[in-house]
Amino acid sequence: MTESNRIEYKRELSDGLEREVVAFLNYHDGGIIYIGIDKHGQTLGVRDADALQLAIKDRIKNNIQPSALGLFDVILEQRDSKPVIKIILASGSEKPYYLRKYGMSERGCFMRLGSASEPMPPAMIEELFARRTRNSLTRIRSPRQDLSFAQLRIYYEEAGLALNDKFAANLELLTEDGDYNYAAYLLADENGNSTQVAKYAGNDRVDLIDSKEYGYCCLVKTCKRVLERLEDVENRVRTQITPRERIEKPLWNPVALREAVINAIIHNNYSTELVPKFEIFNDRLEITSAGAIHPGKEQEEFFSGYSMPRNKTLMRVFKDLGMVEYLGSGMPRILKAYPREAFTFASQFIRLSMPHAGPISGEAGPESGPESGPESGPESIQTRVLHALSGEPLSKSELAKAIGQKSISGKLNARVRGLLEQGMIEYTLPDKPNSRLQQYRLTEKGRGLLQSEEQGKR
Repeated sequence: MTESNRIEYKRELSDGLEREVVAFLNYHDGGIIYIGIDKHGQTLGVRDADALQLAIKDRIKNNIQPSALGLFDVILEQRDSKPVIKIILASGSEKPYYLRKYGMSERGCFMRLGSASEPMPPAMIEELFARRTRNSLTRIRSPRQDLSFAQLRIYYEEAGLALNDKFAANLELLTEDGDYNYAAYLLADENGNSTQVAKYAGNDRVDLIDSKEYGYCCLVKTCKRVLERLEDVENRVRTQITPRERIEKPLWNPVALREAVINAIIHNNYSTELVPKFEIFNDRLEITSAGAIHPGKEQEEFFSGYSMPRNKTLMRVFKDLGMVEYLGSGMPRILKAYPREAFTFASQFIRLSMPHAGPISGEAGPESGPESGPESGPESIQTRVLHALSGEPLSKSELAKAIGQKSISGKLNARVRGLLEQGMIEYTLPDKPNSRLQQYRLTEKGRGLLQSEEQGKR
Protein backbone atom coordinates (compact mmCIF):
# COMPACT_ATOMS: atom_id res chain seq x y z
CA MET A 1 0.00 0.00 0.00
CA THR A 2 1.40 3.40 -1.01
CA GLU A 3 0.63 6.90 0.21
CA SER A 4 -2.47 8.47 -1.31
CA ASN A 5 -5.00 11.22 -0.77
CA ARG A 6 -6.31 9.25 2.25
CA ILE A 7 -3.15 7.56 3.56
CA GLU A 8 -0.02 9.17 5.06
CA TYR A 9 3.08 7.33 6.34
CA LYS A 10 5.52 8.63 8.96
CA ARG A 11 8.69 6.91 10.14
CA GLU A 12 8.25 8.40 13.60
CA LEU A 13 6.24 10.98 15.50
CA SER A 14 7.43 14.36 14.24
CA ASP A 15 6.62 18.04 14.59
CA GLY A 16 4.50 17.92 11.44
CA LEU A 17 1.82 15.60 12.82
CA GLU A 18 -0.73 18.34 13.51
CA ARG A 19 -0.36 19.69 9.97
CA GLU A 20 -1.32 16.30 8.50
CA VAL A 21 -4.18 15.89 10.96
CA VAL A 22 -5.61 19.32 10.08
CA ALA A 23 -5.41 18.51 6.36
CA PHE A 24 -7.37 15.29 6.81
CA LEU A 25 -9.98 16.96 9.05
CA ASN A 26 -10.49 19.53 6.28
CA TYR A 27 -10.61 16.83 3.56
CA HIS A 28 -14.05 15.54 2.55
CA ASP A 29 -13.04 11.88 3.01
CA GLY A 30 -10.91 12.13 6.15
CA GLY A 31 -7.88 9.84 6.16
CA ILE A 32 -5.43 7.59 8.00
CA ILE A 33 -1.93 8.34 9.30
CA TYR A 34 0.47 5.49 10.12
CA ILE A 35 3.39 6.05 12.50
CA GLY A 36 6.20 3.53 12.07
CA ILE A 37 6.07 3.12 8.27
CA ASP A 38 8.38 4.97 5.88
CA LYS A 39 7.42 6.76 2.65
CA HIS A 40 8.08 3.59 0.63
CA GLY A 41 5.63 1.57 2.69
CA GLN A 42 8.31 -0.35 4.59
CA THR A 43 7.31 -1.21 8.15
CA LEU A 44 9.82 0.04 10.73
CA GLY A 45 7.71 -0.23 13.88
CA VAL A 46 7.63 2.05 16.93
CA ARG A 47 9.01 1.94 20.44
CA ASP A 48 7.01 2.51 23.62
CA ALA A 49 3.70 2.40 21.77
CA ASP A 50 1.57 3.21 24.84
CA ALA A 51 3.41 6.46 25.56
CA LEU A 52 3.33 7.33 21.87
CA GLN A 53 -0.45 6.91 21.68
CA LEU A 54 -0.94 9.16 24.70
CA ALA A 55 1.34 11.82 23.21
CA ILE A 56 -0.55 11.76 19.90
CA LYS A 57 -3.95 12.09 21.58
CA ASP A 58 -2.68 14.96 23.71
CA ARG A 59 -1.25 16.85 20.73
CA ILE A 60 -4.39 16.50 18.62
CA LYS A 61 -6.56 17.53 21.56
CA ASN A 62 -4.54 20.60 22.54
CA ASN A 63 -3.00 21.91 19.31
CA ILE A 64 -5.93 21.93 16.87
CA GLN A 65 -9.04 24.10 16.64
CA PRO A 66 -12.03 23.64 16.52
CA SER A 67 -11.90 20.65 18.83
CA ALA A 68 -11.25 17.34 17.06
CA LEU A 69 -12.61 15.23 19.93
CA GLY A 70 -14.86 12.53 18.54
CA LEU A 71 -13.29 12.84 15.09
CA PHE A 72 -10.21 10.67 15.58
CA ASP A 73 -9.03 7.37 16.98
CA VAL A 74 -5.51 6.22 17.81
CA ILE A 75 -5.04 2.45 17.80
CA LEU A 76 -2.13 0.00 17.86
CA GLU A 77 -1.72 -2.43 14.96
CA GLN A 78 0.75 -5.16 14.04
CA ARG A 79 2.24 -4.89 10.53
CA ASP A 80 4.89 -7.39 9.47
CA SER A 81 5.09 -8.49 13.13
CA LYS A 82 6.00 -4.94 14.19
CA PRO A 83 3.90 -2.46 16.20
CA VAL A 84 2.67 0.62 14.31
CA ILE A 85 0.29 3.40 15.34
CA LYS A 86 -2.81 3.98 13.21
CA ILE A 87 -4.55 7.37 13.46
CA ILE A 88 -8.04 7.30 11.93
CA LEU A 89 -9.44 10.74 11.08
CA ALA A 90 -12.97 11.61 9.98
CA SER A 91 -13.89 14.64 7.95
CA GLY A 92 -14.91 17.38 10.40
CA SER A 93 -18.20 19.28 10.30
CA GLU A 94 -16.72 22.57 11.55
CA LYS A 95 -14.22 23.32 8.78
CA PRO A 96 -11.80 24.97 8.49
CA TYR A 97 -9.68 23.23 11.14
CA TYR A 98 -6.38 24.89 11.92
CA LEU A 99 -3.28 24.88 14.12
CA ARG A 100 -4.10 26.67 17.34
CA LYS A 101 -0.87 28.69 17.47
CA TYR A 102 -1.31 30.13 13.95
CA GLY A 103 -5.07 30.60 13.96
CA MET A 104 -7.40 30.56 10.95
CA SER A 105 -4.73 31.62 8.45
CA GLU A 106 -2.61 30.19 5.62
CA ARG A 107 -0.02 29.14 8.20
CA GLY A 108 -2.64 27.36 10.29
CA CYS A 109 -5.07 25.84 7.74
CA PHE A 110 -4.09 22.93 5.49
CA MET A 111 -5.81 20.86 2.84
CA ARG A 112 -5.10 17.51 1.22
CA LEU A 113 -3.89 17.61 -2.39
CA GLY A 114 -3.05 14.14 -3.66
CA SER A 115 -0.64 12.61 -1.15
CA ALA A 116 0.52 16.00 0.20
CA SER A 117 -0.81 18.48 2.75
CA GLU A 118 -0.74 22.05 1.41
CA PRO A 119 -1.60 25.49 2.87
CA MET A 120 -5.21 26.48 2.29
CA PRO A 121 -5.81 29.64 0.21
CA PRO A 122 -7.42 32.58 2.10
CA ALA A 123 -10.49 32.53 -0.17
CA MET A 124 -11.17 28.88 0.70
CA ILE A 125 -10.70 29.57 4.40
CA GLU A 126 -13.31 32.32 4.24
CA GLU A 127 -15.72 30.17 2.21
CA LEU A 128 -15.48 27.20 4.58
CA PHE A 129 -15.91 29.39 7.62
CA ALA A 130 -19.04 30.96 6.10
CA ARG A 131 -20.50 27.49 5.48
CA ARG A 132 -19.57 26.13 8.91
CA THR A 133 -22.36 24.02 10.33
CA ARG A 134 -24.63 26.01 12.63
CA ASN A 135 -26.92 23.21 13.74
CA SER A 136 -24.21 21.25 15.55
CA LEU A 137 -25.48 19.93 18.88
CA THR A 138 -22.64 21.76 20.62
CA ARG A 139 -23.89 25.08 19.24
CA ILE A 140 -27.60 24.65 20.01
CA ARG A 141 -28.55 25.87 23.48
CA SER A 142 -30.32 23.31 25.65
CA PRO A 143 -34.03 24.09 26.14
CA ARG A 144 -33.39 23.50 29.84
CA GLN A 145 -30.47 24.68 31.93
CA ASP A 146 -31.37 22.91 35.21
CA LEU A 147 -29.67 19.70 34.10
CA SER A 148 -28.20 16.94 36.25
CA PHE A 149 -25.91 14.10 35.15
CA ALA A 150 -26.05 11.43 37.87
CA GLN A 151 -26.68 8.63 35.34
CA LEU A 152 -23.79 9.71 33.14
CA ARG A 153 -21.47 9.81 36.16
CA ILE A 154 -22.48 6.25 37.07
CA TYR A 155 -21.74 4.99 33.56
CA TYR A 156 -18.31 6.64 33.59
CA GLU A 157 -17.55 5.14 37.02
CA GLU A 158 -18.57 1.69 35.76
CA ALA A 159 -16.13 2.20 32.87
CA GLY A 160 -13.34 2.97 35.34
CA LEU A 161 -13.38 6.70 34.57
CA ALA A 162 -14.37 9.69 36.65
CA LEU A 163 -16.07 12.97 35.77
CA ASN A 164 -14.55 15.93 37.60
CA ASP A 165 -16.09 19.35 38.18
CA LYS A 166 -15.02 20.47 34.69
CA PHE A 167 -16.59 17.53 32.86
CA ALA A 168 -19.14 19.71 31.03
CA ALA A 169 -16.37 21.73 29.41
CA ASN A 170 -14.13 18.70 28.83
CA LEU A 171 -16.92 16.76 27.11
CA GLU A 172 -17.97 19.85 25.12
CA LEU A 173 -21.40 20.08 26.73
CA LEU A 174 -21.33 23.88 26.83
CA THR A 175 -22.01 26.51 24.18
CA GLU A 176 -19.55 29.30 23.50
CA ASP A 177 -21.56 31.39 26.00
CA GLY A 178 -21.09 28.80 28.74
CA ASP A 179 -24.67 27.45 28.70
CA TYR A 180 -25.53 23.78 28.45
CA ASN A 181 -25.88 22.74 24.79
CA TYR A 182 -28.19 20.21 23.16
CA ALA A 183 -25.69 17.38 23.56
CA ALA A 184 -25.80 18.02 27.31
CA TYR A 185 -29.60 17.96 27.14
CA LEU A 186 -29.54 14.52 25.50
CA LEU A 187 -27.10 13.15 28.10
CA ALA A 188 -28.88 14.65 31.12
CA ASP A 189 -30.90 12.64 33.65
CA GLU A 190 -34.14 14.18 32.37
CA ASN A 191 -35.01 15.43 28.89
CA GLY A 192 -37.91 15.42 26.46
CA ASN A 193 -36.52 12.85 24.00
CA SER A 194 -38.00 9.39 23.71
CA THR A 195 -37.24 6.47 21.38
CA GLN A 196 -39.98 4.07 20.30
CA VAL A 197 -39.79 0.31 19.81
CA ALA A 198 -42.92 -0.87 18.00
CA LYS A 199 -44.01 -4.41 17.12
CA TYR A 200 -46.51 -5.34 14.41
CA ALA A 201 -48.38 -8.58 13.75
CA GLY A 202 -47.80 -8.54 10.01
CA ASN A 203 -45.32 -7.13 7.51
CA ASP A 204 -46.93 -3.66 7.43
CA ARG A 205 -47.91 -0.98 9.97
CA VAL A 206 -51.60 -1.90 10.14
CA ASP A 207 -51.79 -4.19 13.19
CA LEU A 208 -49.75 -2.75 16.07
CA ILE A 209 -49.47 -5.31 18.88
CA ASP A 210 -46.93 -3.61 21.15
CA SER A 211 -45.30 -0.21 21.49
CA LYS A 212 -42.92 0.95 24.19
CA GLU A 213 -41.06 4.19 24.63
CA TYR A 214 -37.56 4.33 26.07
CA GLY A 215 -36.26 7.73 26.97
CA TYR A 216 -36.78 10.96 28.85
CA CYS A 217 -33.43 10.12 30.44
CA CYS A 218 -29.70 10.00 29.61
CA LEU A 219 -29.26 8.92 25.99
CA VAL A 220 -26.77 6.25 27.08
CA LYS A 221 -29.44 4.70 29.30
CA THR A 222 -31.96 4.90 26.46
CA CYS A 223 -29.54 3.09 24.15
CA LYS A 224 -28.87 0.35 26.71
CA ARG A 225 -32.60 -0.21 27.26
CA VAL A 226 -33.31 -0.45 23.53
CA LEU A 227 -30.42 -2.92 23.19
CA GLU A 228 -31.75 -5.01 26.06
CA ARG A 229 -35.18 -5.16 24.45
CA LEU A 230 -33.92 -6.08 20.99
CA GLU A 231 -30.97 -8.30 22.01
CA ASP A 232 -32.40 -10.12 25.01
CA VAL A 233 -36.14 -10.28 24.28
CA GLU A 234 -36.79 -9.95 20.54
CA ASN A 235 -33.74 -11.59 18.96
CA ARG A 236 -35.07 -15.09 19.49
CA VAL A 237 -32.98 -18.11 18.59
CA ARG A 238 -34.12 -20.81 16.18
CA THR A 239 -32.74 -24.17 17.23
CA GLN A 240 -32.58 -27.34 15.16
CA ILE A 241 -31.26 -30.66 16.44
CA THR A 242 -29.64 -32.86 13.82
CA PRO A 243 -27.96 -36.26 14.28
CA ARG A 244 -24.59 -34.53 14.13
CA GLU A 245 -25.05 -31.18 15.80
CA ARG A 246 -27.28 -28.61 17.42
CA ILE A 247 -27.80 -25.58 15.14
CA GLU A 248 -28.77 -22.25 16.69
CA LYS A 249 -29.54 -19.17 14.62
CA PRO A 250 -30.91 -15.84 15.90
CA LEU A 251 -33.40 -13.76 13.93
CA TRP A 252 -30.80 -11.05 13.31
CA ASN A 253 -27.03 -11.13 13.33
CA PRO A 254 -26.23 -10.02 16.91
CA VAL A 255 -23.06 -8.08 16.04
CA ALA A 256 -24.75 -6.16 13.24
CA LEU A 257 -27.83 -5.56 15.40
CA ARG A 258 -25.83 -3.96 18.19
CA GLU A 259 -23.82 -1.78 15.80
CA ALA A 260 -26.95 -0.69 13.93
CA VAL A 261 -28.79 0.34 17.09
CA ILE A 262 -25.84 2.32 18.46
CA ASN A 263 -25.16 3.95 15.08
CA ALA A 264 -28.79 5.03 14.75
CA ILE A 265 -28.80 6.60 18.20
CA ILE A 266 -25.39 8.29 17.99
CA HIS A 267 -25.70 9.67 14.45
CA ASN A 268 -29.36 10.69 14.49
CA ASN A 269 -29.97 14.32 13.48
CA TYR A 270 -31.45 15.55 16.76
CA SER A 271 -31.52 19.15 15.54
CA THR A 272 -34.70 18.17 13.64
CA GLU A 273 -36.25 17.02 16.96
CA LEU A 274 -36.83 13.61 15.34
CA VAL A 275 -35.63 10.51 17.19
CA PRO A 276 -34.57 7.02 16.04
CA LYS A 277 -37.34 4.48 15.55
CA PHE A 278 -37.17 0.68 15.83
CA GLU A 279 -39.97 -1.37 14.24
CA ILE A 280 -40.37 -5.15 14.39
CA PHE A 281 -42.44 -6.86 11.69
CA ASN A 282 -43.09 -10.56 11.20
CA ASP A 283 -40.41 -10.72 8.51
CA ARG A 284 -37.89 -7.99 9.39
CA LEU A 285 -36.59 -5.33 11.78
CA GLU A 286 -36.44 -1.74 10.53
CA ILE A 287 -34.14 0.82 12.16
CA THR A 288 -34.77 4.41 11.11
CA SER A 289 -32.77 7.51 12.05
CA ALA A 290 -33.18 11.13 11.03
CA GLY A 291 -30.64 12.64 8.66
CA ALA A 292 -29.85 12.79 4.96
CA ILE A 293 -27.07 10.99 3.09
CA HIS A 294 -26.94 12.18 -0.52
CA PRO A 295 -26.29 9.81 -3.47
CA GLY A 296 -22.78 9.37 -4.82
CA LYS A 297 -19.74 10.29 -2.75
CA GLU A 298 -21.64 10.75 0.55
CA GLN A 299 -23.11 7.26 0.35
CA GLU A 300 -19.72 5.77 -0.50
CA GLU A 301 -18.23 7.51 2.54
CA PHE A 302 -21.14 6.25 4.64
CA PHE A 303 -20.55 2.63 3.62
CA SER A 304 -16.78 2.94 4.04
CA GLY A 305 -17.29 3.79 7.71
CA TYR A 306 -15.39 7.08 7.49
CA SER A 307 -18.20 9.51 6.76
CA MET A 308 -18.43 12.65 8.87
CA PRO A 309 -19.72 11.85 12.39
CA ARG A 310 -22.92 13.84 12.79
CA ASN A 311 -22.63 14.14 16.57
CA LYS A 312 -18.98 13.95 17.58
CA THR A 313 -19.71 14.73 21.25
CA LEU A 314 -22.04 11.74 21.54
CA MET A 315 -19.53 9.61 19.63
CA ARG A 316 -16.81 10.55 22.11
CA VAL A 317 -19.00 9.72 25.16
CA PHE A 318 -20.09 6.33 23.77
CA LYS A 319 -16.46 5.53 22.97
CA ASP A 320 -15.37 6.50 26.50
CA LEU A 321 -17.96 4.06 27.84
CA GLY A 322 -16.77 1.23 25.60
CA MET A 323 -19.99 1.05 23.57
CA VAL A 324 -18.12 1.71 20.32
CA GLU A 325 -14.60 0.45 19.67
CA TYR A 326 -13.08 2.97 17.30
CA LEU A 327 -14.06 5.40 14.60
CA GLY A 328 -15.49 3.73 11.50
CA SER A 329 -15.73 0.23 13.02
CA GLY A 330 -19.52 -0.10 13.02
CA MET A 331 -20.48 0.01 9.35
CA PRO A 332 -18.07 -2.73 8.16
CA ARG A 333 -19.53 -5.06 10.80
CA ILE A 334 -23.07 -4.38 9.62
CA LEU A 335 -22.08 -4.95 5.98
CA LYS A 336 -20.57 -8.34 6.85
CA ALA A 337 -24.08 -9.54 7.68
CA TYR A 338 -26.33 -7.38 5.49
CA PRO A 339 -25.82 -5.97 1.96
CA ARG A 340 -25.84 -2.30 0.99
CA GLU A 341 -29.29 -2.87 -0.50
CA ALA A 342 -30.64 -3.27 3.05
CA PHE A 343 -30.25 0.51 3.46
CA THR A 344 -32.77 3.06 2.20
CA PHE A 345 -31.77 6.72 1.86
CA ALA A 346 -34.53 9.34 1.81
CA SER A 347 -34.48 13.14 1.99
CA GLN A 348 -34.93 13.19 5.77
CA PHE A 349 -33.98 9.74 7.05
CA ILE A 350 -31.84 6.61 6.73
CA ARG A 351 -33.41 3.16 7.20
CA LEU A 352 -31.84 -0.26 7.64
CA SER A 353 -34.06 -3.28 7.01
CA MET A 354 -32.78 -6.49 8.63
CA PRO A 355 -34.76 -9.53 7.38
CA HIS A 356 -35.45 -12.40 9.75
CA ALA A 357 -33.10 -15.35 9.36
CA GLY A 358 -36.22 -17.54 9.41
CA PRO A 359 -39.63 -18.00 11.05
CA ILE A 360 -39.85 -17.02 14.69
CA SER A 361 -41.28 -20.43 15.60
CA GLY A 362 -42.74 -23.61 14.20
CA GLU A 363 -40.00 -24.80 11.87
CA ALA A 364 -37.79 -26.55 14.41
CA GLY A 365 -40.53 -28.10 16.55
CA PRO A 366 -40.44 -28.05 20.35
CA GLU A 367 -36.76 -27.16 20.45
CA SER A 368 -37.36 -23.82 18.70
CA GLY A 369 -37.53 -20.58 20.69
CA PRO A 370 -35.66 -18.50 23.21
CA GLU A 371 -35.76 -21.14 25.95
CA SER A 372 -33.72 -23.72 24.04
CA GLY A 373 -30.06 -24.05 24.83
CA PRO A 374 -27.95 -22.80 27.74
CA GLU A 375 -27.65 -19.23 26.49
CA SER A 376 -30.75 -18.89 24.35
CA GLY A 377 -33.07 -16.82 26.54
CA PRO A 378 -33.61 -14.81 29.71
CA GLU A 379 -35.52 -17.63 31.49
CA SER A 380 -32.57 -20.04 31.41
CA ILE A 381 -30.27 -17.34 32.73
CA GLN A 382 -32.79 -16.50 35.48
CA THR A 383 -32.81 -20.07 36.77
CA ARG A 384 -29.02 -20.25 36.81
CA VAL A 385 -28.77 -16.89 38.58
CA LEU A 386 -31.19 -18.04 41.27
CA HIS A 387 -29.25 -21.29 41.75
CA ALA A 388 -25.92 -19.43 41.92
CA LEU A 389 -27.24 -17.08 44.61
CA SER A 390 -28.83 -19.82 46.70
CA GLY A 391 -25.61 -19.99 48.70
CA GLU A 392 -23.30 -17.10 49.56
CA PRO A 393 -23.75 -13.57 48.12
CA LEU A 394 -21.85 -12.95 44.89
CA SER A 395 -20.60 -9.92 42.97
CA LYS A 396 -21.77 -9.55 39.38
CA SER A 397 -18.44 -10.78 37.99
CA GLU A 398 -18.55 -13.79 40.34
CA LEU A 399 -22.13 -14.40 39.27
CA ALA A 400 -21.12 -14.36 35.60
CA LYS A 401 -18.49 -17.04 36.25
CA ALA A 402 -20.93 -19.08 38.32
CA ILE A 403 -23.39 -19.34 35.43
CA GLY A 404 -20.67 -20.17 32.92
CA GLN A 405 -20.07 -16.81 31.26
CA LYS A 406 -16.58 -15.49 30.56
CA SER A 407 -17.65 -11.91 31.30
CA ILE A 408 -20.71 -9.89 32.32
CA SER A 409 -23.09 -10.02 29.36
CA GLY A 410 -25.96 -7.74 28.44
CA LYS A 411 -28.35 -10.64 29.08
CA LEU A 412 -27.01 -11.09 32.60
CA ASN A 413 -27.31 -7.37 33.34
CA ALA A 414 -30.91 -7.38 32.10
CA ARG A 415 -31.85 -10.46 34.12
CA VAL A 416 -30.21 -9.16 37.34
CA ARG A 417 -32.05 -5.86 36.92
CA GLY A 418 -35.33 -7.69 36.38
CA LEU A 419 -34.85 -9.92 39.43
CA LEU A 420 -34.04 -6.88 41.57
CA GLU A 421 -37.21 -5.13 40.40
CA GLN A 422 -39.27 -8.27 41.13
CA GLY A 423 -37.78 -8.60 44.61
CA MET A 424 -36.28 -12.03 43.88
CA ILE A 425 -32.76 -10.86 44.74
CA GLU A 426 -31.40 -7.87 46.65
CA TYR A 427 -28.27 -5.80 47.13
CA THR A 428 -25.96 -6.46 50.06
CA LEU A 429 -25.25 -2.70 50.04
CA PRO A 430 -28.69 -1.21 49.20
CA ASP A 431 -27.59 2.37 49.93
CA LYS A 432 -24.67 2.09 47.48
CA PRO A 433 -26.03 0.29 44.41
CA ASN A 434 -22.99 1.18 42.28
CA SER A 435 -20.31 0.34 44.84
CA ARG A 436 -17.45 -1.82 43.57
CA LEU A 437 -18.04 -3.95 46.70
CA GLN A 438 -21.67 -4.60 45.77
CA GLN A 439 -22.93 -8.17 45.91
CA TYR A 440 -26.29 -9.87 45.36
CA ARG A 441 -28.20 -12.40 47.44
CA LEU A 442 -31.42 -14.36 47.18
CA THR A 443 -34.53 -13.07 49.01
CA GLU A 444 -37.20 -15.29 50.56
CA LYS A 445 -39.38 -14.55 47.54
CA GLY A 446 -36.55 -15.68 45.29
CA ARG A 447 -36.04 -18.89 47.27
CA GLY A 448 -39.74 -19.62 46.91
CA LEU A 449 -39.55 -19.16 43.13
CA LEU A 450 -36.50 -21.42 42.91
CA GLN A 451 -38.22 -24.13 44.94
CA SER A 452 -41.34 -23.96 42.78
CA GLU A 453 -39.25 -24.26 39.60
CA GLU A 454 -37.42 -27.29 41.01
CA GLN A 455 -40.71 -28.94 42.04
CA GLY A 456 -42.10 -28.31 38.56
CA LYS A 457 -39.25 -30.35 37.06
CA ARG A 458 -40.00 -33.41 39.20
